[in-house]
Amino acid sequence: MSIKLGDIAPNFQADSSEGSLDFYDYLGDSWGILFSHPADYTPVCTTELGYTSKLKDEFDKRSTKVIALSVDGVEDHKNWIKDINETQNTQVQFPIIADKDRKVSELYDFIHPNASLTATVRSLLIIDPDKKVRLIITYPASTGRNFNEIIRVLDSLQLVDSYKIATPVNWNDGDDVIVPPSVSTEEARTIFPKGVTEIKPYLRYTPQPNK
Repeated sequence: MSIKLGDIAPNFQADSSEGSLDFYDYLGDSWGILFSHPADYTPVCTTELGYTSKLKDEFDKRSTKVIALSVDGVEDHKNWIKDINETQNTQVQFPIIADKDRKVSELYDFIHPNASLTATVRSLLIIDPDKKVRLIITYPASTGRNFNEIIRVLDSLQLVDSYKIATPVNWNDGDDVIVPPSVSTEEARTIFPKGVTEIKPYLRYTPQPNK
């Protein structure tokens, strides 16, 4: 199954480091981040999960729940978490799915045969409260993800859902945003009282509305 942007993220039930769970029940009305890693007890994954754990307060601010996955078992997950906590100076507080039968990995297309027949790639999905897939990023096993970028995209998606805007290249929270082509300049000046700067008729900026 190939999941694309805008698709509904399929539900599943699975064992995890925090017990059996139903994915939809776990997410509730929150945003969600589901990300796969190739294997437990591997160095790149250890740094990734450690850093993700340190971002807990940032994810909480954004009403976002995190859940990881690999094809290792529950006991491996639990023991590996001890290593993550020790080496990364943190406390992992999100579940790691034990996908030994690869059902979830195949459901979400996390195994890419030309990369590995057995290990999951570094795929990550952002899922909104309506269970729609809003972001898909896939990294090779050798490259750790940039979770600062994931936070940045999460901020952009949540802002776009609240206002009629888009975010430009290298945008960060607090920067000016773009008025999309679907909004006329006249309408934009009404919607955005902080002002609209027109560079071209199709390229217009306004200060971030909620700042």
